Amino acid sequence: MADSYIIRLVNCAFFARHGVHDEEEFLGQRFFVDAELTVDPGDALETDDIDGTVHYGIAFKVIERIVTGKRRYLIEALALEIAKALAAEFPQIRLARITVRKPSAAVPGILDHVEVTVEHRA
Repeated sequence: MADSYIIRLVNCAFFARHGVHDEEEFLGQRFFVDAELTVDPGDALETDDIDGTVHYGIAFKVIERIVTGKRRYLIEALALEIAKALAAEFPQIRLARITVRKPSAAVPGILDHVEVTVEHRA
């Protein structure tokens, strides 16, 4: 029996209005989210039972609801809210590591994106 396993949702894309600057709220932009979830398997792997694991379709919807919902000034705060919501939705999650990427960050230079990663132990 496995001690744990990891589910990853990679590069989930959403249009939202997070950021400190007024134009970020007015214009909005795409945000990308990676969720790495360390899961307690219980007997789900042995029984092949979806009810004992993290349903990643539902996990995606939880992420989408938060990212497209209330405006956050900090993507760090957004990542933490996602991590806590996923842990609350799925008690099997031991650790939620959430990365939020912001491609059009307001910085005085050229870069691919800014990203933050937050870990939440459940």
